[in-house]
Amino acid sequence: MSNKKVIWICLAIIVGGILVTTLIFSTEPEAESEGATIETAILVDVVTMEKGTYAPIISATGTVQPVEDVTLSPLVPGQIVRRDPAFTPGGFVKKGEVLLQIDPSDYRNTLELRKSELLQSETALATEMGRQQIAEQDLQLINNDSLFGDNPLSDNETQLVLRKPQLNAVKANIEAARASRNQAQLNLERTTIRAPFDAHILSQNVTVGSQVSQGDDLGRIVGTDSYWVTATVPVSRLQWLKFPESEDEKGSVVHIENSSAWPSSAQREGFLDRQIGALDNQTRLARVLVRVNDPLATSKELEGAPKLMIGTFVEVNIQADSIPNVVRLDRDLVRSNQTAWVMKDNLLEIRELDIILTDNEYAYVKSGLQDGENVVTTNLSTVTNGVELRTRSEEITDNEND
Repeated sequence: MSNKKVIWICLAIIVGGILVTTLIFSTEPEAESEGATIETAILVDVVTMEKGTYAPIISATGTVQPVEDVTLSPLVPGQIVRRDPAFTPGGFVKKGEVLLQIDPSDYRNTLELRKSELLQSETALATEMGRQQIAEQDLQLINNDSLFGDNPLSDNETQLVLRKPQLNAVKANIEAARASRNQAQLNLERTTIRAPFDAHILSQNVTVGSQVSQGDDLGRIVGTDSYWVTATVPVSRLQWLKFPESEDEKGSVVHIENSSAWPSSAQREGFLDRQIGALDNQTRLARVLVRVNDPLATSKELEGAPKLMIGTFVEVNIQADSIPNVVRLDRDLVRSNQTAWVMKDNLLEIRELDIILTDNEYAYVKSGLQDGENVVTTNLSTVTNGVELRTRSEEITDNEND
């Protein structure tokens, strides 16, 4: 093949390629500008805000402790001669029930002696009153013998003639004897140790035959009418909590949970009882007391309810006072520097928020958000005022129109 033919073949291939390329570009459809604009807007999800009155839930942790906690101690020494079977760890007793009996024999004898001493003193008083009458007659004779009819004796001499010192001494002896009798009666009563309230027995340290002295530790009992839960909350949140101002009132409602020991749906109800007037030394948080009635669920109304155990850590959810005219925003939607991303007219606006209070789930916004506005829930990599946005509902509408 000659060189000229090769050249002509190459030229033909080049010309053919140019023609094919020109044909392809001339027949390609043009992209619509409206579609290109939609593709540049960022697809986001939004949630619509509602302004209203909301009651925050302030969560904290607390420790269960008894309201009434007593270590029993005898006021008189002696030997234990009887122990109630209920006075054993884990037992329950009613108010006034006899727990222990100290041997009362010696105390009965002492009481009889003191009664006898009082009777003797009262007899001495009767005798002295007879002498008083004689003394008054003697004084009358002295006055009658006086030349002028006046009392010739001084006041001190008159008191002696009338036996006033002797009378006062007898009366003093009677008071002392009566006090001794009352003390002996009291000591006898103290040999019987009773439950001061409806109680749960936590410990028992003595039994029949034990010799006890004043101040010995006989056992520990706690009241069963109510328990306290000591919880800590930030000082700034105290203003939203309600504490009772009298015994007839109840504070804020509190729901108590124990995720480690109770079923997920189980809880107990209590009420804010009082605020301890000192901060926790370590956390610098305010301490509040929550009262829970019938903590051991002994009544029929609480049948099947979980029981509180002293020393247990529990979760405390306090129903705070309602906050009017605020927007409730999910805490996860509060962005850095207390801001929120708002979609308005398909554009992104970064709003500064005035947050009154936050709980575990929500932030309560006083200003920065309005009723009916849409807050962006999607996390964006580009956050600038004026960025174009679109929602899934808009995308579906556009596709239907096409």
